Amino acid sequence: MSTEDQDQRIAQFWDAARGHLGLGSLDVVVGMQAEDAVAPPTWSFGDNAALADELLGLVLAGRKTGTATSMVELEDAGEPVPRVGDLSIVLDGDGEPRALLRTTQVEVAPFGEVGADFAFAEGEDDRSLASWRTEHERYWRRVLGDDRFSTDLLVVQERFEVVYP
Repeated sequence: MSTEDQDQRIAQFWDAARGHLGLGSLDVVVGMQAEDAVAPPTWSFGDNAALADELLGLVLAGRKTGTATSMVELEDAGEPVPRVGDLSIVLDGDGEPRALLRTTQVEVAPFGEVGADFAFAEGEDDRSLASWRTEHERYWRRVLGDDRFSTDLLVVQERFEVVYP
């Protein structure tokens, strides 16, 4: 899919989502904030199309209500730490917009201090803390490199709700 096609699909998705949320196209003129008229940031879960689709499926099924990002990933990408109330559009592995999420909670803690309740909210594997640690260590060693991973790695623990569809 070309960037232009993807941009058009995201704009169409955002128009539908805004309508679902009760935000009309003229609301920005009558008092809504400008960011309500512009599509929020887009992103995909994981680091490959298959993982993006798998994790998005868990979100759409209601099983996954949290996601973890290392602070290093955000810093490397020049992205801010999510804030409560932030909206974002999640793309599937093909780059299609599939869900509008609203951030409901954000906590930052070292990898070794992430708790079982957050591991459960991530909805992956058997939802245990042991599984969460094993799989996330494997993931971050792959995407950051072995030398950048440690149990002191700061993890942004974001909880969210699906607001559309």
